[in-house]
Amino acid sequence: MSVTVEEALKYIYGNAAPKSLKIVPLEEALGYVIAEDIVATHNLPPFDNSAMDGYAVKMKDVGKEVRVKHTIFAGDDSNEELKNGFAIKIMTGARVPKGCECIVPIEDVTARHGWVKLPQDLKLSKHIRLCGEDIKSGSALLKKGQRLDAHKITLLASQGRSHIKVYKKPRVAIFASGDELKMHFESVSAYQLYNTNSPTFYARAKELGCEVDFIGTSGDSLEDIQKHIKSALESDLIITSGGVSVGDADFTKEAFGAFGCEIFFDHVEIKPGKPTTFGRIKDTLVLNLPGNPLAAALNFELFAQSIILSLSGNEAKYIAPIETKMASEYVIKGGRRALIPGFFDGISFAPHSKFSPGMISPLAVSNSYIIVDEGCEVLKKGSSIKIIATRFSFNSTEQKELLNTSGV
Repeated sequence: MSVTVEEALKYIYGNAAPKSLKIVPLEEALGYVIAEDIVATHNLPPFDNSAMDGYAVKMKDVGKEVRVKHTIFAGDDSNEELKNGFAIKIMTGARVPKGCECIVPIEDVTARHGWVKLPQDLKLSKHIRLCGEDIKSGSALLKKGQRLDAHKITLLASQGRSHIKVYKKPRVAIFASGDELKMHFESVSAYQLYNTNSPTFYARAKELGCEVDFIGTSGDSLEDIQKHIKSALESDLIITSGGVSVGDADFTKEAFGAFGCEIFFDHVEIKPGKPTTFGRIKDTLVLNLPGNPLAAALNFELFAQSIILSLSGNEAKYIAPIETKMASEYVIKGGRRALIPGFFDGISFAPHSKFSPGMISPLAVSNSYIIVDEGCEVLKKGSSIKIIATRFSFNSTEQKELLNTSGV
């Protein structure tokens, strides 16, 4: 059955659901998706504390010279109470003493032999971090379905969480088919090719947070493909490339059919990648991608990524485009929706100058792609477009200005 891109994604979102749960230590939680709502159990800060190295003072002592007899360090359990005519030296993070109304930074006072002269511009609560001003006990901290990154782990650590309930990472099995294919560690003859699709899928699935099994490369025979399928059935998702066209040696669909594979769609109205197939064998989803490397990689970004995000339990499972503009005019051969790779430099998008379904080199220099409607024949320079990221690392070979100087 042939479907549009929208229909294909609807089938994916309707059939890919998160699997079982597990509990992991905080130190191992990076990249997992939270399977429970997290509520704060501690105020942050847990007590009023100093935001500066300075002096705890009374507002009535503004402009006066006051006596200093004591210092409070971070971690001290001090019960001293501040009185008029006195100041207490205090370090950053230390709990402010009872009676403190303001912290004066060290550089703003004149000190001499146990006395300090206070400035004339004291402000109530200045440089005091108030209990719970960052996080209040009982407030929502993190929501089920959020992926844990370093800064979300910071939140959990602030609450003393040692273990977190998460969704298990999707388990993905990958193999390719084709007598002409050899792995990168094998020797190739003049009539053979290296299998580039499987390492690409493996790496991207890893980047997307999956546990990945590489099953190998099967030959163009029904028996060999079925052997590889059988080895992959314990996974949540099987991703293959090749053997989904209509050639004499394309046995992939027949091989999956022998295992009772339910096909949701077997063609997508898009180029490249028309023969992309999505189905299910019991609890295992199956995505058959084209054998041509660029077609396989681009369709992986659109379809495999959507499946993986759905399987992971991520609430942000939908691909979100970035709006930008065209760097230059680009003429398109219309008639079918097209995937066009290119480079987004943070300002505009430039389609790759030369690419075809069987190429590899455009993938290495592209960091995004666009989907163009079948009726579109030209994208003019400066026109508004939506791009989809494949990899973003906004580093540069040249040092750039980082400072914002105005809102104009």
